[in-house]
Amino acid sequence: MSAGESSGSVVRRILLGSQLRRLRESRGITREAAGYSIRASESKISRMELGRVSFKARDVEDLLTLYGVADEAERDSLLGLAREANVAGWWHSYGDVLPGWFQTYVGLEGAASLIRIYEVQFVHGLLQTEAYAHAVVSRGMRGASPAEIDRRVALRLERQKVLVSERAPTFHAVLDEAALRRPYGEREVMRTQLRHLIDMSEQPSIRLQVMPFSHGGHAGESGAFTMLRFPESDLSDIVYLEQLTSALYLDKPEEVAQYEKAMAALAQESPSPEESRDLLRGLLQLT
Repeated sequence: MSAGESSGSVVRRILLGSQLRRLRESRGITREAAGYSIRASESKISRMELGRVSFKARDVEDLLTLYGVADEAERDSLLGLAREANVAGWWHSYGDVLPGWFQTYVGLEGAASLIRIYEVQFVHGLLQTEAYAHAVVSRGMRGASPAEIDRRVALRLERQKVLVSERAPTFHAVLDEAALRRPYGEREVMRTQLRHLIDMSEQPSIRLQVMPFSHGGHAGESGAFTMLRFPESDLSDIVYLEQLTSALYLDKPEEVAQYEKAMAALAQESPSPEESRDLLRGLLQLT
């Protein structure tokens, strides 16, 4: 199974969840009542509607009946979506080192047609070299065994294949200068990482900008974030905010709009990709 197919299962899960939520709300049914109908809790209905859990065909059938969906074609379509949504992705083989809350993101990342990120702590995972990734993971996972660190690095390198796949997304990254000056690993690790960023910035599907210290305050003051857009027109953009032990997925239009403004401002205020490439070359000479 290709990475595209398995990533698509996550999108289908979220699509199905959003359609179930729309049907429930249109009938004025509470999550509690929906949960009762399938012998589950209100919180499980919430997780289903957010696409965070797999779907049992029986549960979907019961919910569709509760929501008054009698048309066989519509029922078959949604049940088919449920079957497709339960296909395991390639990343499940890394379940020993991959937090459950991050699995959804990996699938969404692989299915996105546009990925926009702002990063301030370190170089974004999709742009890291193996040595730099190893240094970042080792720093963040103190006490982890060498085998676990290697597994986490391997997962990160596997994720990077999305940028060179046949359906590679457009990738727009704004890196704060702090992420480029904070050393991870030995001097040569940082030099190789900077050279890698220069090379990646020349790829046609990648737009890389650097927000320099000299600019002062800017729209990214709230910290790092990722925005994902998908080819499916009925799936809204998602903002991903990673925390220490969990993550937030925002899809409400008013919340997404605020991050749209912040990303647009960051892109406008940062030097152009060509000027940012020159900035990277300057940092390389200083490293």
